[in-house]
Amino acid sequence: MYSMSSCAGPLLNDEESIAKYNNEKHWGLHIAIDLAGCDHAKICDGDYIKQFAIDLAEHIHMKRYGEPIAVRFGAEPKVEGYSLIQLIETSCISGHFAEDTDRAFIDVFSCKDYPPESTANYCKEYFGAQRMQYATLFRDIQ
Repeated sequence: MYSMSSCAGPLLNDEESIAKYNNEKHWGLHIAIDLAGCDHAKICDGDYIKQFAIDLAEHIHMKRYGEPIAVRFGAEPKVEGYSLIQLIETSCISGHFAEDTDRAFIDVFSCKDYPPESTANYCKEYFGAQRMQYATLFRDIQ
């Protein structure tokens, strides 16, 4: 099992996460995924990153709103790389790809449920990451 940090609490499997989201009537489900040891060529390829957004939206059964946007920029090596945004009808998929360290930071936020663990594993495989940490957040204000 993966975890983001001791502050994030225990991770739930996909069924537990979806049940918690629906049973507790949360407004949004958010997953933050950190990938390390990614395939360098994949995280440096804007077209590959855009296709990832399309494929991930399909994988988690989300309807895309418009085309993905991936822009490469950064004034120093630590932040140089692509940033991604893909609007979905229930919120967005975003990502930041750090080329100098072969890391990726991906977020999925939606007010429709989706499987967090499966989503994190999909991202890990898509970018050939050697290591992954993720956290699931249930968004709400009552």
